[in-house]
Amino acid sequence: MKIYTTLQIGEFHTNYCEDYLVVEQIATHEKLIAVLDGCTMGTESVFASILYGKILKNIAKQKFYEEFYSKEQNHLKEKLKTIVKELIENTNLVKNQLGLDVNELLSTLIIGLVDEESSQAEFITIGDGLIFIDGELIEYEQENIPDYIGYHLSDNFEEWYLFQKQKLSIKGFINLSICTDGIFTFKDLRKNGDSTD
Repeated sequence: MKIYTTLQIGEFHTNYCEDYLVVEQIATHEKLIAVLDGCTMGTESVFASILYGKILKNIAKQKFYEEFYSKEQNHLKEKLKTIVKELIENTNLVKNQLGLDVNELLSTLIIGLVDEESSQAEFITIGDGLIFIDGELIEYEQENIPDYIGYHLSDNFEEWYLFQKQKLSIKGFINLSICTDGIFTFKDLRKNGDSTD
């Protein structure tokens, strides 16, 4: 499986790119992938994206090590739920240790687990973003009022997760992309949109 990534500071961001991306091995044939987009109206929103990304990377490393001594095989859907739960638990620990405010923890997330052997994937989108599968665009748009994960750190996890509607199961894909909503600001700068063959 070939993986291409790109990260670019947004036109309206002056100091930092508020997006973050994660591509980590989580099992022998599985990868954890994620894109995150900090809320521009939040406080130092780049921090939220980086924090969630670093926690996800740490979770992936732990799961990868656990695979070596555990015989237990969970389905991607169950693994994804466990990862989101651990993300929230770890975020709460950091929030309490650093005395963080909710406005410092506002970031959208698309988190996915990809099985490289079977070309299957499980995703959850928390906030807005875009998933592209073999020519099909699946857009999650929340009218510039994303329901950030930072708003739900104290919620009952099982109830909150049950009511998440932006979950996606994919089987047998060839091409797959995940993007923050910044992708919609890209413009075709060629004259009249003509290609330069």
